[in-house]
Amino acid sequence: MRVCVTGAAGFIGSAFVRYLLADTDSEVLAFDALTYAGNLENLGEFRDEPRFDFVKGSISDQAAVTDALVGCEAVVNFAAESHVDRGIETPEPFLDTNIGGVLVLMEVSAARAIRMVQVSTDEVYGSIEAPARTDEEAPLSPSSTYASSKAVADLAILAAAGQGLDAVITRCGNNYGPRQFPEKLIPLFVTNALADQALPLYGDGLNVRDWIHVDDHCRAIGLALERGAPGRIYNISTRGDRSNIEICRALLGVMGKPETLISPVSDRPGHDRRYALDATRIRSELGWEPRMGFDQGLAATVAWYTDNRGWWEKIKSGEYREFYQRLYGERLAGGEVNRDE
Repeated sequence: MRVCVTGAAGFIGSAFVRYLLADTDSEVLAFDALTYAGNLENLGEFRDEPRFDFVKGSISDQAAVTDALVGCEAVVNFAAESHVDRGIETPEPFLDTNIGGVLVLMEVSAARAIRMVQVSTDEVYGSIEAPARTDEEAPLSPSSTYASSKAVADLAILAAAGQGLDAVITRCGNNYGPRQFPEKLIPLFVTNALADQALPLYGDGLNVRDWIHVDDHCRAIGLALERGAPGRIYNISTRGDRSNIEICRALLGVMGKPETLISPVSDRPGHDRRYALDATRIRSELGWEPRMGFDQGLAATVAWYTDNRGWWEKIKSGEYREFYQRLYGERLAGGEVNRDE
């Protein structure tokens, strides 16, 4: 099978390329617009792999998508604007990519009879009170530009699936692991702690997320691609619910750093309190089970960022630096961002 992976130079997309080339016989066409979070270094190890090709392009560009999907039997869409804080500041790219780009993929996939897997998010369900968990039949209640744009795309795909589009949707919680762009919580906090800088924790730190190692997520997507029923949604969860303050303390413990680095900042507008998915369907229908325990995965992730400072230092000294300072620099209660980073 020849699979087009969109958003392939990003964190989860590149991990899925790695999964396909290591664990399947698939050929891979990596497709990425190489915006701020796309990094060709994430795909550098495949440069000489005969089953791998790369094309630069945006999923919003119908001509580019049409050309890229020639000869492909499936497309797995990771391409998305995904950082909630950026959506608050500048919503337009989220609408263009997360909705407009998905509509392009749907149209080309339908015309070519190509299977489409849409990688969505648990955020479309909105906040949920403990101890409940959200299954695939729950109503959608997004509370951010990011989540709303993903929800709109999901609904469009489900409608098209009812008209014959061979499409599957997966929804997952917070991923962590190597090569994650350092605006996300774990890589941000790990890289700050490595530099003995403040960890800007939103609010009281009690917001709960459903954590999963990226490799477990990729195996689940692989099963959805291979055996998922058309028009079906699959939640992906390890039941790894942890609050943000628990994550802070755990990674500081792994790193041997003091908890005095934790510095509360004013909370994000519309910050959902808790996400928690019920993954019964993918376990029972597709036989997926997670393999990576959180403690093991967190230690391995910390080790990767410790051993690959060159990868993230280049990112945090570029455009990201200005965004980071604008977002957190004036709000740190217990310490200021190192302006010389």
